[in-house]
Amino acid sequence: MAMGGHPDEVLAPDDWLTEVERERAARFRFEADRACFTAAHLLVRLCAAAALDADPRELTLLQHCEIHGPGHGKPSIEQAPELGVSLSHTRGYVCAAAGPGKVGVDAERVPPGPLDALLADRVLTTRERGLVTGNDELMKYWTRKEALIKRGELTLDKLRAGGDDLTGRHLLEWSAGPDIRVAVITDSPARRVAIPG
Repeated sequence: MAMGGHPDEVLAPDDWLTEVERERAARFRFEADRACFTAAHLLVRLCAAAALDADPRELTLLQHCEIHGPGHGKPSIEQAPELGVSLSHTRGYVCAAAGPGKVGVDAERVPPGPLDALLADRVLTTRERGLVTGNDELMKYWTRKEALIKRGELTLDKLRAGGDDLTGRHLLEWSAGPDIRVAVITDSPARRVAIPG
């Protein structure tokens, strides 16, 4: 399942956050970015709780990266490590997904203006590059690839070589207003549900 919305739609208390999450949130220079980070970390708990039929207050989000340490890396729920979870935020929008197996979600803003050809040439396969004529289409592919990275199936240095074959995976996409694109890639069919309120 997947959820997405504006940070102020995530009605959950900050005290659900771990000390590590609170420390990371405090490092953001701009309040809007801090609000998005916090809301995304709360939303992934709400999404996981809905998938598990559990109380979100009782779920602890864990992240650990070998390079950057606690608070970074692939997220998991301490009480349900088998549940795939993912979260994303861009200024003014947050999203999360949870389900069995691997889960990846990404949200990106569509840059204004003509196609960012430099970015397109760096991240799209030859086939994708032939299909993309504007930034909206570019962000559609970019969010898919970021979701695959979060699933552990693609890396930034391999973007031009892959990510265009989603065989065996399930794709859920939506737009939030005119300038935000979201992609969710899961092992089993996913659906978007409303943020609990």
